[in-house]
Amino acid sequence: MMKIIQGKGVSSGIALGRVRMYIRDEINVMRINIDNPDAEYERYNAARLEAMAQLNALYKNALTEMGENNAMIFGVHCMMLEDPDYNNSVEGIIRRQSVNAEYAVAATADNFARMFAVMEDDYLRERASDVRDISRRVLKCLMHKQVQQMDANDSCVICAQDLAPSETVQFDKKKVLAFCTARGSSTSHTAILARTLGIPAVTGIGDELAELRDGDAIIVDGGTGRLYINPDELTYREMLHKLECAKHRTAYLSTLRGHDNITQDGHRVNLYANVSSLEDVAIALDNDCGGIGLFRSEFLYLDRGEAPTEEQQFLIYRQILERMEGKRVVIRTLDIGADKQYGCFTLAKEENPALGLRGIRFCLANPMLFKTQLRALFRASAYGWLAIMFPMIISVEEIRRIKEIITDVKDELRREHLPFREDVELGVMIETPAAVMISDLLAKEVDFFSVGSNDLTQYTLAVDRQNPEVEQYSDPRHVALLRMIRITCENAHKVGAWVGICGEVGADEELTEAFLAMGVDELSVTPTEILPLREKIRGLDLSRREKILSAIGVAW
Repeated sequence: MMKIIQGKGVSSGIALGRVRMYIRDEINVMRINIDNPDAEYERYNAARLEAMAQLNALYKNALTEMGENNAMIFGVHCMMLEDPDYNNSVEGIIRRQSVNAEYAVAATADNFARMFAVMEDDYLRERASDVRDISRRVLKCLMHKQVQQMDANDSCVICAQDLAPSETVQFDKKKVLAFCTARGSSTSHTAILARTLGIPAVTGIGDELAELRDGDAIIVDGGTGRLYINPDELTYREMLHKLECAKHRTAYLSTLRGHDNITQDGHRVNLYANVSSLEDVAIALDNDCGGIGLFRSEFLYLDRGEAPTEEQQFLIYRQILERMEGKRVVIRTLDIGADKQYGCFTLAKEENPALGLRGIRFCLANPMLFKTQLRALFRASAYGWLAIMFPMIISVEEIRRIKEIITDVKDELRREHLPFREDVELGVMIETPAAVMISDLLAKEVDFFSVGSNDLTQYTLAVDRQNPEVEQYSDPRHVALLRMIRITCENAHKVGAWVGICGEVGADEELTEAFLAMGVDELSVTPTEILPLREKIRGLDLSRREKILSAIGVAW
């Protein structure tokens, strides 16, 4: 009998095939007292170096099979195994408790994974799986266990509790029809890999995944997040038809590469991509983005015992700008707070971190840290079209303090004969009602605004983004929010500043017409949403602008 299981679709498409269960080997770790902590730590260090050699081999393999953007994760894993905080934790447990290396690694993995798991940002929360992955690899080296392999003779749908990067890289990609996991999110490596390969993926299936068996007939709908187990004939025919339609749509969308984002009445808008790492840049370019509308610089501070140096940041920013080959790249300065803890910062616990020391407040409270990032950004500006964006701005005074620091940075770079562009665009994120209400004043100080709709929704509707009990009240289409966006656009355009949207609502095709009618100049979205949005834009006619705005309650 057919059964339907609901998960979360993270990579669209239809797959019809047979289930292949991937069950991870169990690693049982015992706590054993030892007499020689020095020798035990040396044993750990040897296993760590062996694990790094394996990761380097995986990097080379992934580079050939899946390209640099997917291979880069193994370089990141090597960096994690070199992280002083991680290694100090293992060493400290071995020496303080006089215990075996296996126990110290397992305890460290649990501690670090819990730290990431409570973070607000989806991308950072998913890094908990990275910590577990590298720790499992070290444990296997300590125990002299072979890395688990999976062979599939026929095409199949891979089903697992979750999948680490080191596991996904071993699969024969020509035989993988889809991925289905009990855990994970749209920012997990499984989801990113699936979108890169253009195959369906469903995550968050939960305990029902355990009911599947090898060989079960399965249909995966990555768009709706539904799994059809042992489908009946009618369902099979319907989904086969949907698959054919999806193939035709994908083929059609691919023909839109290289076309303008222009409405039928001649209104043009920029379609940019939101990215969190270097590996995302390649995906953005593959989806024909016009630029980067939001590069989250926080990832540079991830998994480090100390803040990245100016040189380390400069090299990353330079690579991004060079890869974008003259397209605009908007980099947001460090946006952290007590709700986004990082290994290189120890931030005091706050009762309400959403209203605490976060975003630009943190940077201005740590001027040397902020200045280091600005120096790296301005140095990188010599290699492309850079725009810098500042988060959580609520006053003109903050902008003026930022400009004073920028003036100092430029003077230093001139004295050191380091090249940079004088015309770097400066912008602020519109994330609070305060920023909206003084947007006429802010617009005179900057070149652009970028609406962070996720936080603007939270602060305007008094809805905690992390509280599932009030999720029903979080409505990004609320007329108050739409009116705020229109006010922001009008105040910006009066003085020649441009306006973008970089929050999730930017990809809401039911609001695309309204955003363009309000005067939004740029939409920055997940890379895979660019071509569908281009199709939407090219079918619009904004000649009856006031009627469009009146229909959603923002005309006046």
